[in-house]
Amino acid sequence: MVKPSIKLKKSKLTTKKIATIGLLSSISILLGITRLGFIQINVVGATIMHLPVIAAGILEGPLVGAIVGLIFGVFSMYQALSAPSIVATAFLNPLVSVVPRILIGIVSYYVFALLKKPLKKGSISVAAFIGSYTNTIGVIGAIYLLHPEVLGITKGQTMSEMGKILLASMGIGSIFEAILACLIVTPIVVAIQKIRKE
Repeated sequence: MVKPSIKLKKSKLTTKKIATIGLLSSISILLGITRLGFIQINVVGATIMHLPVIAAGILEGPLVGAIVGLIFGVFSMYQALSAPSIVATAFLNPLVSVVPRILIGIVSYYVFALLKKPLKKGSISVAAFIGSYTNTIGVIGAIYLLHPEVLGITKGQTMSEMGKILLASMGIGSIFEAILACLIVTPIVVAIQKIRKE
């Protein structure tokens, strides 16, 4: 039985990869500073700040994706420091703000690499979708496990109504984020791949 082979990108940092890290990290930070990376529809909030991380992973491999994710995560910690709130306190913990963001680029790349042959361009959309949910599940899961007080959970008590509303809002927002990831990342990655081939 022949095992399917996945062609993986080399982890060595080249000048092109360093330039990609700088460019995509700058875009992610710019989206945060200008607030263009946040979309608010009534009580539902969504972000597109993680999209450069997904693109980095797909285009340049897991190392570049992880580094862009690291920069995005560190910037999230900075935002939590500059605008303190009950929810923001959780983001001062790197296990909430940094680790899930590092995983975005890594997961996106390996999903793309695994599905590249059978799905072709469709693999980019699937990788973007799963990369987006890596962010959502990682952040919400870490908040739930490490900072239950944000959700109104204290010893001997169940989740507060505010916590349920917050989780519901994040859950609905994650659907918009995943769809936006597919719609935005796919054409950008396809266009860049085409330019590189030429």
